[in-house]
Parts: sequence; C-alpha cells; structure tokens
Amino acid sequence: MTWAWENRELVLELFWRHAWLSAIPVVVGGLLAVPVGWFSHRNPRLRGGVLALVSLLYTVPSLPLLVILPLVIGTGFLSPLNVLIALTIYAVAIMARTANDAFGSVSPAVLDAARATGYAPARLAFTVELPLAGPVLLAGLRVVSVSTVSLVSIGALIGVSSLGSLFTDGYQRDFTTEIVVGIVATVVLALLFDAVLVLLGRLAMPWARSQRSVTPTQGRWAAFFTRGGVSAGGDAL
Repeated sequence: MTWAWENRELVLELFWRHAWLSAIPVVVGGLLAVPVGWFSHRNPRLRGGVLALVSLLYTVPSLPLLVILPLVIGTGFLSPLNVLIALTIYAVAIMARTANDAFGSVSPAVLDAARATGYAPARLAFTVELPLAGPVLLAGLRVVSVSTVSLVSIGALIGVSSLGSLFTDGYQRDFTTEIVVGIVATVVLALLFDAVLVLLGRLAMPWARSQRSVTPTQGRWAAFFTRGGVSAGGDAL
C-alpha cells in the first residue's frame, strides 16, 4: 500500500470525482423514478407497458450508450455529462419498478380511511402513500447507489476520470497494486453511500425501524384515521 500513500492526492481527487459522478444520478434518478412508479401503480392497465419500457433501458450496454450519447445530445466526447445522463437512465430503470412495488405495499385500508376523512388525491399521495412507501423506496435507492458507484468506473474507458482510471492505468502498466487500490476505494465509496442513505432514512422516517415490518406501521396509520385523529376536512385535531 506504499503506492497508495505516495499517490494519495491523486487517489483522493479521483475518489471525490467518482463520488459526485455517482451522487447526481442517484438523486436525479430517484426523483424521476418515484413519479413513474406511482403512475404505474395507479394505472394497472398501463403498468406492464410502463415498467417493461423502463426496464428495457437497463438492457442497453453502458459503453455503447456512452459512445452514442455525445452524438445525440451534442456534448463533447469526454464530457462528464455523458456519464451523468447514462447513469441517470440506469438509475430510473432500476428504481421505477421498486417505486411501483413500494406504493403497492401500502395497505388499501389505510388509503380508504384517508379518503373517507377527506384527503385530496395530492395530499393523499404526499402525506400518506409516500411516507408509508418510504422504507421500500429507501431499500431500492440503496441498490441504485451501489450499482451507480460501480458503473461510474466504466466512464474511464472513454476518458472521464474517476476511480476507474486506476483500473485502466493499472491494467495498461500491468501494475496490480493500482488496480487493487481502485477496487478498494470503489468499495469504500459504495459503503459510504449506503451508510449515508441509511442515516438519512432514519432521520427522515423515524417511525420506520429495521426490526418492524411495514404492516404494523400501516396499522397505526389506519388506527389514526379511524379513531378520529383527522377531521372531515383532513386536518389533524
């Protein structure tokens, strides 16, 4: 590991570059996929087609996609924007089906109780469905983050610097140490992303605990509605 210490500035630079190239697609992909999943869940007749179309995006090979994108959107061949767009597409492809399943996991009894107390569709979606679907959405986002951190490395093949550059440079020089450092740094970054998401999930969803299933949580929501915790206009008493 002497090489890693002697070249720590390079490794750290590539580490942070790899981090932001991963973070943007995870966030943007998640924000785009949740509405798609909600729409497919709310429209059973269109669900199969929507999810099939989105899933097809993940079948597109990453390297050809990175080569084709500059020709389609007019960016430079070495622009990081190509990697960001490609990884966002893959993030949506992975996350959309999870989002559909997340909203499908919400108990119909809870939704019926909320509607009976006067919740409008928009308020129902944001204050009831989304919080209850949160744990499943978080689990899907954790999968997306690991996948994205891994895929960013492919950008090094087209000249977009990241920890993947350690793989390509080490391979060209037949220098195993550099490759190992790149692998270890990528795994560490993936673990950091996962830890951050878990922490954010605990802060944003204090009611959700790994020891508890989703059903008891939904039961408490149903009890809240049916016991008159919400007035006819949807306002908390």
